[in-house]
Amino acid sequence: MKYVINTQPIVCLPVDGTDAKFPVRRIYCIGRNYAAHAIEMGHDPDREEPFFFQKNPNNLEFSGKFPYPAKSNDVHHEAELLVALKTGGTDIPVNKALDHVFGYGLALDMTRRDLQNIQKKMGRPWEVGKAFEKSAPCGPVHPVSAVGHLDHGHLELKVNGVVRQEADLNQMIWKVPEMISYLSEYYELAPGDVILSGTPSGVAAVEKGDVMVLTIDGLGSLEVKVV
Repeated sequence: MKYVINTQPIVCLPVDGTDAKFPVRRIYCIGRNYAAHAIEMGHDPDREEPFFFQKNPNNLEFSGKFPYPAKSNDVHHEAELLVALKTGGTDIPVNKALDHVFGYGLALDMTRRDLQNIQKKMGRPWEVGKAFEKSAPCGPVHPVSAVGHLDHGHLELKVNGVVRQEADLNQMIWKVPEMISYLSEYYELAPGDVILSGTPSGVAAVEKGDVMVLTIDGLGSLEVKVV
C-alpha cells in the first residue's frame, strides 16, 4: 500500500523473557482509582462510576529516562500497574474479563499538574497535562503465563531512595476485571489495548536529576531518571 506521507513505526512494549514484542493500539487511563489519592486530589473517595482519559501509544518510553517537559513547572509522578490486552470485544462480562489479559507491567503516568489543573478549572480535557511526549515511562510486559493475575501485591515508588507512594493493588476501587468490563461498554476493546489502572496517594513533583524507582510484587522494578 502507498501512503502520501511516511508512516511512524508501530509502538511496541517489550515482553519479559522473549524477543517478541507487544504492539500497542490504545492506552486507557483510569482516574482516581485509589481512595486516598482521590482525597488528596480534593475529591470524594466514594465508589462512583469510573472515568478514563487516554494517552497515545507514542507517549510510552522505554529508555529509563524521562525528559522534563516544556511549558510546566510542576510535573508529578503517578505510579501504576499496566494491563495489556490480548483480545477484546464489547460488553465483556466481569467474570470473563481476565480472559482478555495478556500480561502486566510497571508504568508511570507522568503529569504536567499545573497544566492539568488549569484544564480542570476551565472544564477542558486533560490531554495537555497527560498525553505529552515520553509521558508514560514503562517496563516490559510480564505474561500471565509467568506471573498469574495480579489482584493484590505491594506497590511502591521511591524518589531518590525515599518512599513517596505505597499501596496494595487490592486497594484499587475498580479492580482490573471491572475496568475491562466497564470500558467495553463504551469502546470496542481490541488486542494491543493497554490500561493504566490508577495511582495511589503520594503523588508529588519531580525535578531534573531525580531517580524514580517503581516496584510491584511479582513484576520487578522500573528505574527512571528525570533528565
